[in-house]
Amino acid sequence: MTERRRISSNSPYEEIIGFSRAVRVGDTVYVSGTVAWGEDGKLVGEGDVYVQARQALRNIERALIEAGASLSEVVRTRIYITDIDRWEEAARAHAEAFAAVKPAATMVEVSRLAEAAMLVEIEAVAVV
Repeated sequence: MTERRRISSNSPYEEIIGFSRAVRVGDTVYVSGTVAWGEDGKLVGEGDVYVQARQALRNIERALIEAGASLSEVVRTRIYITDIDRWEEAARAHAEAFAAVKPAATMVEVSRLAEAAMLVEIEAVAVV
């Protein structure tokens, strides 16, 4: 069996739900849905989809690096947004992070996320 390596972000939701921020199996890293938690444990960019998406992508990058990967190795992203009319704000942050990579991507509107102030959640898959 291939070794399974778990990466934690120390989110309180990890224990409550029973998940890891990321899991590396072989040469593939799966990053869970990630929101805009700042290093201080508080949500970054309240009311601002672009700022939240940018922070979520930074958090994804941090998990990838810990797993031995990088944004340049991302092959798939999914963006969950609470107001699809604001898709361009999330798209701008995504394009900044992945301009050269251009992974397969999906964006969908969801009715809400775990907390009302959360506007966007992003997940990723990277192949090292």
